Amino acid sequence: MLLATDKKPKEPMSACQREFVTRTRRRRPYYAFLVTFLSIIVAMRISAAEAPKRPEISSASFGKTPAGTEAQLYMLRNIHGMEARITTYGGIVTYLSAPDRAGRYADVVLGYDRLEHYIRGRSYFGALIGRYANRIAKAGFSLNGRQYTLAANDGANSLHGGRVGFDRVIWRIERSEVTAEGPQLDLRYVSQAGEEGYPGTLTVNVLYTLTNDNSLRVDYTATTDQDTVINLTQHSYFNLRSHGDILSHVMQINADKFTPTDSALIPTGEMRSVVNTPFDLRKPTEVGAHIDANDEQLKFGKGYDHNWIINKPVGQLVVAASVYEPTTGRALEVLSTEPGLQFYSGNFLDGTTVGKRGQTYAYRNGFCLEPQHFPDSPNHPDFPSTVLKPGQTYKSTIVYRFSVH
Repeated sequence: MLLATDKKPKEPMSACQREFVTRTRRRRPYYAFLVTFLSIIVAMRISAAEAPKRPEISSASFGKTPAGTEAQLYMLRNIHGMEARITTYGGIVTYLSAPDRAGRYADVVLGYDRLEHYIRGRSYFGALIGRYANRIAKAGFSLNGRQYTLAANDGANSLHGGRVGFDRVIWRIERSEVTAEGPQLDLRYVSQAGEEGYPGTLTVNVLYTLTNDNSLRVDYTATTDQDTVINLTQHSYFNLRSHGDILSHVMQINADKFTPTDSALIPTGEMRSVVNTPFDLRKPTEVGAHIDANDEQLKFGKGYDHNWIINKPVGQLVVAASVYEPTTGRALEVLSTEPGLQFYSGNFLDGTTVGKRGQTYAYRNGFCLEPQHFPDSPNHPDFPSTVLKPGQTYKSTIVYRFSVH
């Protein structure tokens, strides 16, 4: 009988077992080498993924306009691999990538694959907007006692600069280079006196910077040789999920008031409190939470298409709005020096537009956050002035800053 402290005698190994043990011992150095080799490869890949990439900027032809003018497409890439593509036609942002919470980059702006589609389109995808962003009532205004008649392209009103606004011209490249802040593209356009009915020759520079903190920064400057009005913005449509509607995006706008409109989306002149209205987005709120509420203003715009009055002094760069998309974790902050912010929820996208990669843009598949002065300001003396005089320099900054939650 064996006691608890006794060891059970080992049974002798069979010939097959002895051969297996011998082979295993012989292969140990090989296995150790293989494990070490694979560990080094994995470590190198992780290191390469985490290491800063080299920022760069390059260009290629994007096609020709019907007049035969060639448009260029510039690619900007920052140290993280974030990428923006901008064409000299309309200064349009045709592509903008941002990472999700897993580090995967995806295009988060709506647009087209080809120049001719931008030329035919009327949705202002990704474009620079001027001379006057948004609407001017009855396509006219008075300045220094003189009445100016503008091109009417939105019923009786003028919208986004008229029939041929800044979104439909070729911008000249002043410079393109990689800087310490990130790759930059400097565009210039000279709008001659009388263009679309506006007074004065206006010289505009727009500097795009894809910064190393994953922001697309847009700096505007402009001068004039005659008193005129000016209101510039950027008109990218965003979808942080890259597809589908934007109703589950969580929106916050830093504004206590907005400017209600009439049925033609022209401001009435009132600056109304957002309290107890569907326009109270001072706390994070799903876009779809109140967009179809029984509210006259929402019926006029078929959803949100209104100007919010940002809580800040004019000219101060602050966060005007922030957006979060829960399924991807992508987040967007919009910083601006402008007094207003137009939030448009893609209410006029109707499924007839075929965009990039054959994707159909349906109802509310994208949203715009357009920092700007108030719509129709030239006809509302109580609104912040949009008059620019000779000797003055118009300056405005917009920052679209991406992060991950």
